[in-house]
Amino acid sequence: MFPVLIGTVFIAGIVGYAVEKTGFTSNGYLPSIIICIGGAFLAYFLKLMFGIGLNPPGVNAIVSSLGALIIVPTHWRKRR
Repeated sequence: MFPVLIGTVFIAGIVGYAVEKTGFTSNGYLPSIIICIGGAFLAYFLKLMFGIGLNPPGVNAIVSSLGALIIVPTHWRKRR
């Protein structure tokens, strides 16, 4: 269980860095990595407690990280 958690955090950090590097988001490197790790933690614990999520932990981490990057910054962005 512990290696899966470490792998989830590592994959989420890589996804956050890669998404920022490619220009998909413009949050900054550290905020994108933090958002990705938060989304991956949420998905990991949902899978652990309730069995909700994708079966391979790596795919679950990637999908949840991208989902968090799409939802969080657009939700907190100010409306003009």
